[in-house]
Amino acid sequence: MLLYKSFASQCPSTAADVVAATDAKTRLLRVIDFVVLTKPEITFLVVLATAVGSIMASSSVNPLGLFHALLGTALVASGAAALNQYMERAHDAAMRRTANRPLPAGRLSPRQALYFGAGLSATGTVYLALNANALTSLIGLIALLSYLFVYTPLKRHTYFCTFIGALPGAAPILMGWSAAQGSLVPQAWLLYATLFFWQFPHFLAIAWLYREDYAQAGMMMLPDKGHNRGSSLPTMWVASVGLVATTLVPSFIGMTGKVYFHFALWLGLGLLFFVYRISSRSSKHAARQLLKATVIYLPLLYLSLILDRPG
Repeated sequence: MLLYKSFASQCPSTAADVVAATDAKTRLLRVIDFVVLTKPEITFLVVLATAVGSIMASSSVNPLGLFHALLGTALVASGAAALNQYMERAHDAAMRRTANRPLPAGRLSPRQALYFGAGLSATGTVYLALNANALTSLIGLIALLSYLFVYTPLKRHTYFCTFIGALPGAAPILMGWSAAQGSLVPQAWLLYATLFFWQFPHFLAIAWLYREDYAQAGMMMLPDKGHNRGSSLPTMWVASVGLVATTLVPSFIGMTGKVYFHFALWLGLGLLFFVYRISSRSSKHAARQLLKATVIYLPLLYLSLILDRPG
């Protein structure tokens, strides 16, 4: 009897602990869903490009200035990602690879995503204006608006959307440069061109890999509507060759030394090999390999660029 009373007396606290643990888990999952809205993997590449632009523009890196540029750009990029998912929630529900995102899965409401994305975007834009400069904030705002209101709706109307989307997609490198110098010079646009061209093999590989999903959702991501080869592969070739050529220029104009030139050349030839593979095989396996190659290629290129810069 005493044992039973002792157990009974502990039941309320045990039940309360279970409820508290359940509530904590629910809150954690909610936080994770909001993080997913920011597309962390894309935001990471955005921040990386911003850092490269800022470092390459600086004769001596200012850690505080770099922090402000990275944080502000990350906020704008995260807000853009959340607003993009808000705008495309119905189309995401029609695709297998995105159906489990927080909005189509119903774990977050559209209003929550709208307020969250708008808040991040506005905060990032103002933060850059106050802590970096007006030019950096303006570039971020133009990239945000063109990404949401030009590129996003064009994905359902024209295959030219990939080109349009690559324009704001390369803006982070300019934001990093302008945050450090307060202006844009030809060297900044050269780095912009590198990131602009890189997006074509990267995103066309994604589009080819998930072409059935995109077609089902009415997304015109491939010029050939997802059939075997079509005109997407010549586009990929032109952009990839342009990318490799562009990456070699910094060594000829004094932005880097010869070590970077050799790294950029061999990295470029390696990337072209994977472009050749998808051109000759046109399989999902080849598309997946190209996608992985582009993800590895860009950070290695940026690392060699920074390490071999003068000074």
